[in-house]
Amino acid sequence: MYSAEVNLAVVSVRDLKKSYRKGFIPKRTQVLTGLNFDIQPGVVTGFLGGNGAGKTTTMKCLLGLVFPDSGELTYFGQPGLTEAAKQKIGFLPERPYFYEHLTGIEFLRFYGQLSIKMSSAQIKQRSEDLLKRVDLWHAKDRLLREYSKGMLQKVGLAQALIHRPELVILDEPTSGLDPDGRYYLSELIRETASEGTAVFLSSHQLNDAERICEQLVILREGRLVFNGDASGFLDQMGVHHELVLSKGGERTVCRIDDSSEIQKRLKQVMDEGYEVLELNRQRVSLEEAFVRVGLRGEQNV
Repeated sequence: MYSAEVNLAVVSVRDLKKSYRKGFIPKRTQVLTGLNFDIQPGVVTGFLGGNGAGKTTTMKCLLGLVFPDSGELTYFGQPGLTEAAKQKIGFLPERPYFYEHLTGIEFLRFYGQLSIKMSSAQIKQRSEDLLKRVDLWHAKDRLLREYSKGMLQKVGLAQALIHRPELVILDEPTSGLDPDGRYYLSELIRETASEGTAVFLSSHQLNDAERICEQLVILREGRLVFNGDASGFLDQMGVHHELVLSKGGERTVCRIDDSSEIQKRLKQVMDEGYEVLELNRQRVSLEEAFVRVGLRGEQNV
């Protein structure tokens, strides 16, 4: 895996700007305004933003599909998206195209053959290992046209991992899946990061993102509004405590917004004859925090 003495980031984005000309009489519209963030190895970085925030444009810039107006992109310690850097990147787009006439095992072998760093024997072994890992070994000889939506998402993730990339970029990988399928893919993504791979994950499934993302990059109208630790972000958005009480066989839940009031409130409820069953620390969900910061533009972080 890549490492560097100065910056361990797999990808560094500095002052990224991009604009397009739109309309019958073309007028330049600024889409990205000076973005700065890093993607770290072994970490799932959630990439969040509302419609039109600039997520798709950013991902296209990272993948070399469009060219930024200005800014610096560094991959694995080297400037620019070189051929060597491309060989270390896996990608699952939001709407991938699948060759429906291929079987699951043929599909993975086909993508493995696009990698110049794998032998035929390695491709065969890697394809088999990944199909087992994504729980599709039983369907390895079935045509992709017979796969369900969840099965296609699983084999799509497998193709992104076929060449053992050091960076995986995933665009809405759990979109359209049932809760069981979303949970399964989320665990696979978490497992991939635990092996040292950097994962850059764009998703509107914020419950899934909250569970697996350690870092967050949040855009609003082409500007970076948050970049940092996911847990710290949620703590900054507000923490409260909940007292679970019992009296006369009835349970009551009391909310305490000011932590300095906990001891006072505990004494008060016990003096009133309540039994304290639980004292729980609660914080806002990622969904609520994102709505406040990513959509409404609150500035408390």
